[in-house]
Amino acid sequence: MGGMAQTRWVRSFALLREDPAFLLLCILFCVLWLAGGASRADVLGQAVVRGAAWAALAVAALFGRRPTWDGLMPVAVLLGVTALLPIVQLIPLPPGLWQALPGREVFASAVVGTAQPWRPLSLVPGATLNAVASLIVPTAVLLLVAQMSKEGRAHLPELLFGLILASLVLALVQVSAGGSRNPFINETAGQVGGPFANRNHYALFMALGCLMVPVWTFRAAKAPGWRIPAALGLLPLLLLSILASGSRAGLLLGAGGIVLGLVLVRGEIRRALRHYPRWVFPAVLVGIALLAVACVLVAVAADRAVSIQRILAEDSAQDMRRRALPVVIDMIRAYFPAGSGLGGFDALFRFHEPAELLKLTYFNHAHNDFIEIAADAGVLGVLALIAALGWWAWASFQAWRSGGERSTTARLGSAMLLLIFIASLFDYPARTPIIMTTITIAGIWLAEAGRRRSGAALPTSGQHL
Repeated sequence: MGGMAQTRWVRSFALLREDPAFLLLCILFCVLWLAGGASRADVLGQAVVRGAAWAALAVAALFGRRPTWDGLMPVAVLLGVTALLPIVQLIPLPPGLWQALPGREVFASAVVGTAQPWRPLSLVPGATLNAVASLIVPTAVLLLVAQMSKEGRAHLPELLFGLILASLVLALVQVSAGGSRNPFINETAGQVGGPFANRNHYALFMALGCLMVPVWTFRAAKAPGWRIPAALGLLPLLLLSILASGSRAGLLLGAGGIVLGLVLVRGEIRRALRHYPRWVFPAVLVGIALLAVACVLVAVAADRAVSIQRILAEDSAQDMRRRALPVVIDMIRAYFPAGSGLGGFDALFRFHEPAELLKLTYFNHAHNDFIEIAADAGVLGVLALIAALGWWAWASFQAWRSGGERSTTARLGSAMLLLIFIASLFDYPARTPIIMTTITIAGIWLAEAGRRRSGAALPTSGQHL
């Protein structure tokens, strides 16, 4: 076994030398871990991450292989449509057409004594331009994956899992040291968030780790061996970090991640236990459930279960989201069907905000990305969202109904996207570079469900995860 592990490490280092795209993606992941956990446009991390993405694109164009788009086209098309929406919103429109758009009357009246200028559909063009610029990160990831060899793509699950574990380590340092200071993100002092500025985004990332642990454990080329005790150590750490983060939605996502992960590898678990009595399999499931309960009890006893404390306590932030929802709905009505412009929610909410909602802090997002897309992008954004969800549903159906080793990675991508969709009902995780990258990779894995069997590029039977 030691020789096999050594051979695997030798192959991994050889891959870094032989596959420039894989090496560039590893470097980009390191930059994301350092500076890619914030969504605000004015943090230093955005410049660092976007600069790294542009540099990766330049190096890949000069020294990389010719891209192979077989199986990647659904993701490329969806990403292209996502980029096209804000670009269209930045095109200057004739005064007559612009004034005919809903919700523009008050802004048109601001120009007095001179002719109305040509203006873009977006009411906050700078924010919409930032929305376009943010897409350089998933674009770079997609191009690098398209340039990778089959062996490089087979290592993508391990690469993403490594990023999750590195984020967990950083959060553990924050817990033990009583906090940290990351100059690249707008983190909250004393909050456990790893590389993320928002605890909900961090909890989602750890929930994705809970999903990947069972897959990583039982998708080895041969018997899981040492991975089983490693998984039994990782799952409690992931759950405890979610509890310490203070994210209430993270508890739901973490539990869902564990359940989905076990469903993904239920066949592998049964095969690993085939020499044992039948009662062992349900006993294992009960043991995992008891382990989760034990983590909660330990966190409560150590006064680290911040998520549970926030569930029991009255939360002013949650109350603000509930009170602001009617205002957000009014904003959708005011600007629909054209929308107000992607990225401009913060400024326009302040414009519509009633006096009874005024406070020292500001309401930066709707905390429901589906609703915010309707407000910002109007009917075109809603149609694009429906198309993306429709493709996910169709591809997921194809992935979950197919059998064999090859379908597991596609199912993993489907489950990851489902958790991100659920998290987007309560927050805005897809606006951070790390989650953008995760969505892109999960979409690539899910797109495997529609590929021809001869074109498989992700782990197949006999390859390790």
